[in-house]
Amino acid sequence: MVEKSIEEINRRIKEGSVNVVTAEEMVGIVGELGAKEAAKEVDVVTTGTFGAMCSSGAWLNFGHPEPPMKMNKVFLNGVEAYSGVAAVDAFIGAGQLSETEGFDYGGAHVIEDLIRGKSIDLHATSYGTDCYPRKTLDTTLNIYDLNQAIMINPRNGYQKYNVATNGINRTIYTYMGSLLPNYGNVTYSGAGVLSPLSNDPDYQTIGVGTPIFLGGTKGHIIGEGTQHSPETNFGTLMLRGDLKDMSADYIRAANFHEYGTSLYVGMGIPIPILNEQLAQSTAVTDKDVVTNVLDYGVPSRDRPVLRKVNYEELRSGSIEINGKDTPTSSMSSFKKSREIAGELKKWVAAGEFFVNTPSQRLPAKATCKPMRQTTRNPLVQDIMAKDVVVIDENATFHEAAKMIMENTFSHLPVVSEDGKLAGIVTAWDISKAVAETGCNYVKDIMTKRVLTSNATDPIDIAARNLDMKEVSAMPVIDKDRYVIGIITSNDISKLFARRR
Repeated sequence: MVEKSIEEINRRIKEGSVNVVTAEEMVGIVGELGAKEAAKEVDVVTTGTFGAMCSSGAWLNFGHPEPPMKMNKVFLNGVEAYSGVAAVDAFIGAGQLSETEGFDYGGAHVIEDLIRGKSIDLHATSYGTDCYPRKTLDTTLNIYDLNQAIMINPRNGYQKYNVATNGINRTIYTYMGSLLPNYGNVTYSGAGVLSPLSNDPDYQTIGVGTPIFLGGTKGHIIGEGTQHSPETNFGTLMLRGDLKDMSADYIRAANFHEYGTSLYVGMGIPIPILNEQLAQSTAVTDKDVVTNVLDYGVPSRDRPVLRKVNYEELRSGSIEINGKDTPTSSMSSFKKSREIAGELKKWVAAGEFFVNTPSQRLPAKATCKPMRQTTRNPLVQDIMAKDVVVIDENATFHEAAKMIMENTFSHLPVVSEDGKLAGIVTAWDISKAVAETGCNYVKDIMTKRVLTSNATDPIDIAARNLDMKEVSAMPVIDKDRYVIGIITSNDISKLFARRR
């Protein structure tokens, strides 16, 4: 049985005799020597990851202006920062979007600009008090003008990530990037073999107070991250580091098309090899890290799992989805992760970075719960019109016009001979047909690619689909494409008005 102490390893770091390797190198060492001999030979294994971590941000203290002010609304380059704590403190979140630039600029960009030493416009307002009489403030400052600029990331370094693909017939835009229709691509994140928590899945050495590489400087783990779920192998970390010492080489803002902004964070953890078990766990390979491929085309918290996959398969460039070879691409940088593990290795080998025993272990028994909702979310079936009138595709447009005039609607679902949805025709389509020649039948003028809804879809999803496609009504169909209702933007507007 091999047993080493933190003090023994730190003495070797101080003396310059420590043997430190990266997690990638450890795979070969354990493969050649076995876990027992590897534990004798290796003192520290370094890990690294560089990926988009939306749950990141920074606490900033601006100092007091003259006259003093209790800032209750704070904007940095047009991005709102949370200020509900004290007079001149604010938290800028990476995912907060600019009031004026939308998806193009957000809290992540403010953080990167601060690290780069750029000037930031501060606009603040207040209600004014006897002790804080000032009501408005505008100034320009940079990171060196701040008293503190402390990165506090509530949830970073996921043990692993779900893999994303899209089974519906249009491109969707997510925090996992753009997902092409009909399982056209697969995106994933995470460093696999270099993933910090995959190298110490039992949190033997990773815990509260563990020193880490964060953004190019030394930071610390300050607890388990939000949504920490070790029982499902989705552990997370809460991190702290001094923004003033960080480098834009390891902290980068990003825009995700039609989704928003995020912050790429470079993070690495040194794992002291105290025993054979740790030597074995740090020999984890890409093949050992298995995760789920989810269909993000399903707009639900509980997306269907299409298959299991490991990081070796993901990094090969393609995986099979429904019998089709589907290209994979990473949302994180393995090259940068490798660079971070290598940089941390240099720090330890040079005697500039020591390991320690956590002051508190991370919870090993926990799962992430879904939100408790006390009100039921209305479904399409709650407000759709069920006495929907349909027309045969072989009917004339005059018959369609008559049907629309006799009723109080302007959208008419069209069905084929077998009664299934074939298209939709509107009053506008009929007006065009009257003005044009050569169109006698409904099938000639109907829209064939119809946006549809299911009865059990949440109203919010139906509203978003109507808005995105700029249409005002959708037939509601069953699993066999028979029309069972119709829902309009007017129905949804009335519902939302009642909810307000």
